[in-house]
Amino acid sequence: MRLRVELVVEVQDEDGLAKAALRRLAADPELPEAERGQAESAVTEDTAEALAYLVDPFDLVSEVPGVELQQASWSSERIDYDPDSPEWDMDEDDGQDDEEEDGIG
Repeated sequence: MRLRVELVVEVQDEDGLAKAALRRLAADPELPEAERGQAESAVTEDTAEALAYLVDPFDLVSEVPGVELQQASWSSERIDYDPDSPEWDMDEDDGQDDEEEDGIG
């Protein structure tokens, strides 16, 4: 089963977000030392990278009974958000028919 989630967030403290990402990086024992410097640079220079590093899809479903995460991918990007624009209609059809979205197709 595929779960699609799209979030639009407002970052009010870019420095705080970068610092939180750096703290998580420092506490990550599985991150190889060779990749640590590159990751630290990315989360410091790009707020979207810091956010993507802090948001973990596993955390979203880890407590859901009967569900085990098999695969996840996600990204973060800066956007210009206008909640009044028809472009941001969250109920907008994404090109799939309703049966396919419900898992019936």
